[in-house]
Amino acid sequence: MEIQIPAEPMALMQRLNRGGYEAYVVGGCVRDALMGTRPHDWDICTNALPEQVLDLFHDHRVAKTGLQHGTVMVVRQGVGYEITTFRTDGVYSDHRHPDQVSFVPSLDQDLARRDFTVNAMAYHPDTGVVDLFGGREDLKQGVIRCVGQAEERFEEDGLRLMRALRFASRFGFRLEEDTASAIHRRLELLDSIAAERIFSELKGFLCGKGVEALLVDYRDVFARILPQLAPMFDFPQQNPHHCFDVWRHTARAVRETPAQPALRIAALFHDSGKPECWSRDGQGIDHFYGHAQRSVELSRDMLNRLRCDNETKEQVLLQVKWHDLPLPQTRREAARLLNRMGEQGAQWSVALHRADALAQSPAFLAEKLERVELAKALLEELLREKACFTLKDLAIGGSDLIALGVPKGPQVGKTLKHLLELVMDGACPNQREALLERCRQEGINKA
Repeated sequence: MEIQIPAEPMALMQRLNRGGYEAYVVGGCVRDALMGTRPHDWDICTNALPEQVLDLFHDHRVAKTGLQHGTVMVVRQGVGYEITTFRTDGVYSDHRHPDQVSFVPSLDQDLARRDFTVNAMAYHPDTGVVDLFGGREDLKQGVIRCVGQAEERFEEDGLRLMRALRFASRFGFRLEEDTASAIHRRLELLDSIAAERIFSELKGFLCGKGVEALLVDYRDVFARILPQLAPMFDFPQQNPHHCFDVWRHTARAVRETPAQPALRIAALFHDSGKPECWSRDGQGIDHFYGHAQRSVELSRDMLNRLRCDNETKEQVLLQVKWHDLPLPQTRREAARLLNRMGEQGAQWSVALHRADALAQSPAFLAEKLERVELAKALLEELLREKACFTLKDLAIGGSDLIALGVPKGPQVGKTLKHLLELVMDGACPNQREALLERCRQEGINKA
């Protein structure tokens, strides 16, 4: 099969070839091209040593930050391309990075050190695809398989446990039996991985199309990195609205949520507080009163454990906090939701409610989806009309109130908030004169 290599990486390969060196595009770009998707990055491997690469591209801007590992980044047309010397890796004493690398003349040796068969292929137009470990067949069969012995690959780099799940989720693949077994056996390798790296892989995993089944089948992985999730496993929900236990419900809800990292994290965490808030009434029906607030507390702990950035943390906690409240069914309620959560937050809230409903009993699904669609339509209507739902949208400001006689200080903010509520409720138009007149009628300037 011929792979169409863009002009810039092709020119880099050709220069290496003219200099007497081998050169191939390698790894993820070959995998993606064989799957019919456009690669984001084109990485090149070569038998040229780093100093030879530097000499060959002396007229280019280069970055030498990866030089100790044999990588030179050559910049063309403002885009950086990594050119890496064929190498083998030494001992991974920290289960993450090789203590040393050795440069080798053979492409075969270089491919043998890579993580998964689908990532261990190279290509040159003259030789075609170089596939020593069955990567093309695994792509065809939808399989993620370690190169060589799975346990050895994971022993070298514990993050590969999460990478295997991320690739399987992203492509909707299954994990080959030995690879899967090694993941379950070597969970302790995750303990030495930096939280930031775990979080990065987790976000990619959650946004994949195969996420539901993998959350169920590899629950031990997620309990290892986030122990707060473990009580959800197999926790029953004897309630007419539910047909799954808490964890299976969660896995389905994640799948049904739009593939935005913060929103899928919120779906993963939204019911984490249920086991601690469980009760059963005299009719044998389970309830989880107050679970949303407890889920917020657990979510905050998990996000801190993952070293989550503040923006994502804020988005996740907002969604978890409000996920159990009814969706707006009137313009007034929709305006209040927009005021409370902002445009993106409100739209995400509707999406999370929809996912939640799709992960519950089908007996009530049609009714719940009707409410979802009405809420969505109300939000779209208000946004289309550029309706007022924040103080910055209000037709008057603090200076107008002060000119009217409202004393400077907290009373100005309190009055603006009151006027905003009147506008959102439809009790007063968002027009400067109408709002000032309302102030006069209510004697606000005398407050």
